[in-house]
Amino acid sequence: GFDISSYAIENASPLVKDTMTIADARKPFQYKDNEFDLVISLGTLHNLKFFDLIDCLDEMKRVAEEGYIMVESYRNEEELFNLQCWALTCETFLDYDTWVKLISSYKIFDYEFIFFE
Repeated sequence: GFDISSYAIENASPLVKDTMTIADARKPFQYKDNEFDLVISLGTLHNLKFFDLIDCLDEMKRVAEEGYIMVESYRNEEELFNLQCWALTCETFLDYDTWVKLISSYKIFDYEFIFFE
């Protein structure tokens, strides 16, 4: 796996720490086409600006046969407010329907959402 944060890698679980590297999801992945059976993104995609988010999804699709995405979203104004208060590094706030349409267009991803009720 990779993360942009050296702090995150230094404090990763010992079970995965040795397999982690620093990388930037806004840049092309240093992996071959279809190198992996599965790619996973947990609670990170909202931290990318929209066009970087699209590039990242394109790269995830390029390097894997299947993918799983978990991302923060909202279904109403109260949840949007709560998300804005919580996700201080968020660059892309997308509502539930927009995320579903975007992610579904790639046809390889299973997904789920976190909502701040």
